[in-house]
Amino acid sequence: MHADDLIVERPEGLYCPPGDFYIDPWRPVARAVITHAHGDHARTGNQHYLATAISEGVLRARLGADITLQTLAYGETIDHHGVKLSLHPAGHVLGSAQVRVEHAGRVWVASGDYFVSGPGDDNATCAPFEPVRCDCFITESTFGLPIYRWRPQRDVFDDINAWWRANAQEGRASLLMGYSFGKAQRILAGVDAGIGPIVVHGAVQTLNRAYREAGVPLPDTLNVNDVSDKNLLKRALVVAPPSVHGSAWVRRFGDPGDAFASGWMQLRGARRRRGVDRGFVLSDHADWPGLQRAIMATGAERVIVTHGYEAVMVRWLQEQGLQAGSFHTEYDDERHDAQEPQATEPATVQAEEGGE
Repeated sequence: MHADDLIVERPEGLYCPPGDFYIDPWRPVARAVITHAHGDHARTGNQHYLATAISEGVLRARLGADITLQTLAYGETIDHHGVKLSLHPAGHVLGSAQVRVEHAGRVWVASGDYFVSGPGDDNATCAPFEPVRCDCFITESTFGLPIYRWRPQRDVFDDINAWWRANAQEGRASLLMGYSFGKAQRILAGVDAGIGPIVVHGAVQTLNRAYREAGVPLPDTLNVNDVSDKNLLKRALVVAPPSVHGSAWVRRFGDPGDAFASGWMQLRGARRRRGVDRGFVLSDHADWPGLQRAIMATGAERVIVTHGYEAVMVRWLQEQGLQAGSFHTEYDDERHDAQEPQATEPATVQAEEGGE
C-alpha cells in the first residue's frame, strides 16, 4: 500500500481518504457508498447512504424505509470534497454497482460483487457488467479458482425445467432453494413458467415487488396461503431461501423434490452437504475466466484482490506482469446462510446472504 492511495483499509471498511467516505463498510460510519444490497455489503447503522437509484427499493426493504439515502443514476458523477464519484453496472443483482473514484488525475474502481460470464450470457434481471478504465482495480475473487467455469445459463435453466417437469408429472412439488435477493429473481426470470404454478416464500415475494417496481419482468408468483386448490401444489415450483430446508413451512408441500442453486454446487460434495436431491450451478459472481476478462478490460496496471481466493488470483495477476496485492475484508457469503429469514414469511427482509 502507498501513502497516497485513493482507497485504503480501515477497521470500519474500505476508506477513501480524500473523499472521507467508506465503500460497503462493515461497521457503522458517517458516509457509506453501497455497491449493492446484499447483507454483507449493505449493513444497518450508517448515518448516510449513497447507492444507485434503481437499488433504492431493495435497500429500503432490507435496511428500513427511513434510512438517509442519496441515489445516483448509473454513470452520473458527483463531486465530493474534490473527489469525482460515479457508479457503474456490475451485473450481480438489481442495482449492483462498481464505484469509480477520481482524484488528482488518478482513477480507482472498487468492483463490489460482479457477474460476467460467456458472451450473451448476462444476468437478465439487472444491467450487465460494464468495464471501467482505471489505474487501480479492486476486484472481488469469490470464485477465483480455475475449477470455477460456468456453463451457459440457458443450459442450466433447461436442466431446472426438465427437473421441475419430471416432478410435476409425478405429482410432486419442486422446491428450489436460492437466496431471496438476486438468485430467486434470476431463477424466476429464467424458468419456463408454463410448466406449472410458481409459489414463493414471503421473503422472496417482498423482493419480487421491488424488482417489478424497478421494471424487471418476472412471471406471476403465489404465496402458499393464496393457493386454495392443494392439487396445484403438486405441480408447483417452490422458490425459497435456504433457511426453509427441513422446516415446517416445507411440509406444506408434502414430499417435494428439493434442489439448491449456487455457484458452490460446482464443488464435489456440496450437494451432499446441503442434503438435497439436485444441485444446479448458477452463480451471480464471475467465474475464473470471467474474472480474468473483467480485470484485463479495465486496463489497470495495479489490481487489489478481495473476498475470495486472493492468493491464487494475486499470483496469476503477477504472472501477467501486473502489480497486485490484496485487501482483507469482512464480506462473507457463507456467513449469511444462517442469517436467512426464517420460514415465518416476514413482512420485511433483514440482512442475509452474499448471493453466490
